Amino acid sequence: MGQRATRWRRSLSTAVLIAALGVAAAAQEPAGSSPARSSDTSGYRTAWGDPDLQGVWTGQTLTPLERRSEFEGRESLNPEEAAAYEEEQRIARNQDRRDGGAEADVARAYNDFWWDRGNALVGDGRTALIVDPPDGRIPYNPEMRKRGADQRVYRTQGPFNSFVDVDTGERCFTDGLPIVPGAYNNNFHILQTPDHVAILHEMFRDRRIVPLDRRPHVSVPQWLGDARGHWEGDTLVVETTRFADGTAWRWASAWRMPTETMRIVERFTRVSADTIEYEFTVEDPSKFTRSWTASVPLTTDYASRGVTGGTLYEYACHEGNYSLVNVLTGARAAEQ
Repeated sequence: MGQRATRWRRSLSTAVLIAALGVAAAAQEPAGSSPARSSDTSGYRTAWGDPDLQGVWTGQTLTPLERRSEFEGRESLNPEEAAAYEEEQRIARNQDRRDGGAEADVARAYNDFWWDRGNALVGDGRTALIVDPPDGRIPYNPEMRKRGADQRVYRTQGPFNSFVDVDTGERCFTDGLPIVPGAYNNNFHILQTPDHVAILHEMFRDRRIVPLDRRPHVSVPQWLGDARGHWEGDTLVVETTRFADGTAWRWASAWRMPTETMRIVERFTRVSADTIEYEFTVEDPSKFTRSWTASVPLTTDYASRGVTGGTLYEYACHEGNYSLVNVLTGARAAEQ
């Protein structure tokens, strides 16, 4: 009877999470709307005593994943330098301000109205989200470095001969793991029960339901791998393995291409009323010469990032993916 009750409780927990993910954006108040609580993070607890990570969090930032060459050897900027860099990026990335007029604006992918990158560096002025290795760069092996370079050429030159020539994001599948800030859709909805944590990504509406009962990994490979979580003190640790072999596909970010040897360990620690310190370490001998780690603050203090937030709306990619037809049709027209 006890085992049946336990199984029923776990099944109910999973069912509740799945149902909640379907209505969460409409049903939950914006994360910043809850009453203020003590700055002591030990007060942020669920009804069953786990650290409370729930809410809609954003990772928007101007801080790049990798350190730019102009900041080589510099871990962070002072406040004056950071302010100057932020203003430079705001101007450079606002494509409405560029020369060329309306025709050139239409020819671009998007103008500034559509971007959602944020307008500020992370609070400590870091020049890269990568904190290890110290140079702030992804330690690619030679084969993966060439693949990344080839992908950048493909973006402008093709070939676009088949749907398999288009990367997984453009095909509305996924951009893969882990969580990194991008051009838009940088919000994440976290939900918890005693036995599971669910993470809903705004981009592609990727859903991850993470068991906390230390069950073994499944043997079936998946696009987003097979996640298992546990608590280390007040930190949620999520280990993801069993990724599908995606080496035959194009990936917008080659380093996120899943392989059978990839392993990602994520750590979520709530450090204040409006901040989760999110850290991930990526291991994959097929792509990198060593493991590497990045730290990305997630926040509900949207104003500090120069963005709006608080509600997660549906992300439906393109209905019917008509743009894929247009890409291939345009390539054939260009050939003529």
